This record gives sequence, structure tokens and C-alpha cells, in this order.
Amino acid sequence: MKTFKRLPRHIGVIPDGNRRWATSHGMQKQEGYRHGVGPGLQLYEACLELGVEEMTFYGFTMDNVKRPSLQARAFQKACVDSVRELQKLDADLLVIGNTDSKVFPEELKPYTTRTRFGEGKMKVNFLVNYGWDWDLNQALNDEETLITGNVGNHIASKDISRIDLILRWGGQRRLSGFLPIQSVYSDFYVLEEYWPDYKKEQLYEALHWYQNQDVTLGG
Repeated sequence: MKTFKRLPRHIGVIPDGNRRWATSHGMQKQEGYRHGVGPGLQLYEACLELGVEEMTFYGFTMDNVKRPSLQARAFQKACVDSVRELQKLDADLLVIGNTDSKVFPEELKPYTTRTRFGEGKMKVNFLVNYGWDWDLNQALNDEETLITGNVGNHIASKDISRIDLILRWGGQRRLSGFLPIQSVYSDFYVLEEYWPDYKKEQLYEALHWYQNQDVTLGG
């Protein structure tokens, strides 16, 4: 097993490139999403083995559902399938997203309160039908926030901790609205490979890079 002197406590994951991967393999765009389920589980197991304490995966956003309906149904199903597979492992799951919308998968509503699978060895957060503005607006509509000015304690994702390292597959260099409060001091590492082409060596590559980053948290 690989070991690292400095390990991020919390890793965020933006699993991009599913549609481009499908096109490059002669498939319809929506077919790429089902090929992203396995890599997510493999990454979880690799991080658990290393000793990472918490992970947050980007499922889909409130903007993503504007895509063609075949694609929307495909990534909704991929999120449900991912959780069903995670149930077989040792995870402590929390699903965060706008459950008031009809596009939020009904099967995932029980997990909007943290649920322990097996021994619950790692916290796993899953952003499903998530929007950064929806997240922050929960605090802006909270009376205590208006009194104290403490936004972070009242956002919808308040139970997700600060993220140390964000990994984005697919080559794009943007956060795409990924947890703006928790990612404020995150290191950000981009992998050119498409998400369905995930390999453990890509994680090790990112962690080698992380060893030399200077964490000051603004100090």
C-alpha cells in the first residue's frame, strides 16, 4: 500500500468527462454515466485504504438537469446505482441537494440524513441536484444568520466539513459551483483523463503533488 507523509483529511471529487468519454468510444453521450459508477467505488476504496476520513462526490447539479432528458435520466440512475453499491461497503453517507424538485431521485431521500453502512469507516457526501445558490440561500433565509452573520453554520451543506483537496477529472479548470464555502481554501488538482478512465495511479499522482503544497488557510 502507498503511504504519504501528508494526507488530505477531506477530498472533493468532480468526476467530469463522462459524455466525452462515451463519444470517444462510439457511444451515445448518456451511456457514459453508467461507466462512472465503478470508478467512484474504486476511488472510495483507495482513499479508505490510505486513511482519508471524508470524501464528497459531485453527482449532478440543478443546472445539469437542463441537458437532454436521456442524459438527465442516465445521471440520475447512476447516482442511485452508486448509492446502492455503496451500501455494500463501510461508509457513512449523507446526500445533499434540493429534494423539493421532482428531478431529485426518490430512492435517495432516505439518505438526506446521515446513514451508516457496515462499519461506517469513512464519511461520504454525495451532491445530488445540488446548486451553490440553493445551498447558500438556506442561510440567507435563516433568521439566526441575519442576527449573527454566521453563514457557514446555516447553509444546507453545513454538515460537510472544509475540503483540503479537490480532484477534477476531464481537464476543465473550474469548480462549477462545487461547495463554495467548504472549498474556500482547498487545493485544486486537475486530471486530463476522463472520469470513466480512472486509475489508482491518478490518485497517487495527485497526492504526490499535494505533498508540496503550502497550507496557510490565509495566514
